[in-house]
Amino acid sequence: MIVGPDAVLRHRPARIVVAGTAGSGKTTLAERVGLVLDIEHIEIDSLFHGPKWTPRPTFESDVDEFLVRPAWITEWQYVRDRLADRADLVLWLDLPRRAVMRQVTIRTVRRRFGRHELWNGNIEPPLYRIFFDRDHIIRWAWRTYRLTTERVQRLSDRRPELTIVRFRSLAEVDRWFTDRLIFVAKN
Repeated sequence: MIVGPDAVLRHRPARIVVAGTAGSGKTTLAERVGLVLDIEHIEIDSLFHGPKWTPRPTFESDVDEFLVRPAWITEWQYVRDRLADRADLVLWLDLPRRAVMRQVTIRTVRRRFGRHELWNGNIEPPLYRIFFDRDHIIRWAWRTYRLTTERVQRLSDRRPELTIVRFRSLAEVDRWFTDRLIFVAKN
């Protein structure tokens, strides 16, 4: 069931996935919610990406290990069905394309110039790669933008009992965080 940010959560969620296009703010939101609810945030990119951007051989077993825990929050990627089947709440960052593109571009430039280590020794590739690499994160965000909506709709059809909170702006996220999540955390 897809609801807006004003919907009241009927229970305190324990297993949460954050959906959205690359660069929409999934990890930031997952960290914030995890802190408020005192739920471990498992950054799924850190489980997936090994050195030199190769998939880690332990990814599947790492996912299996945290899925059986009673509480966690993570980003909805790579093994979406497995994550969604265990989740009791989905937070969907359905931000306008222009907002996502601004965020992913600023984030990518900051990470590259700061030589910020992401996961397992990886850093953002040189910025000129956007012109040559079809899967450069900025091009990826643009190309896959519409896929999240399709995936969330399929998930809602498959699991109609699952609450999916849809956010159309960062202001909605902030209001929900203050007005709804803090209340749930206290009770």
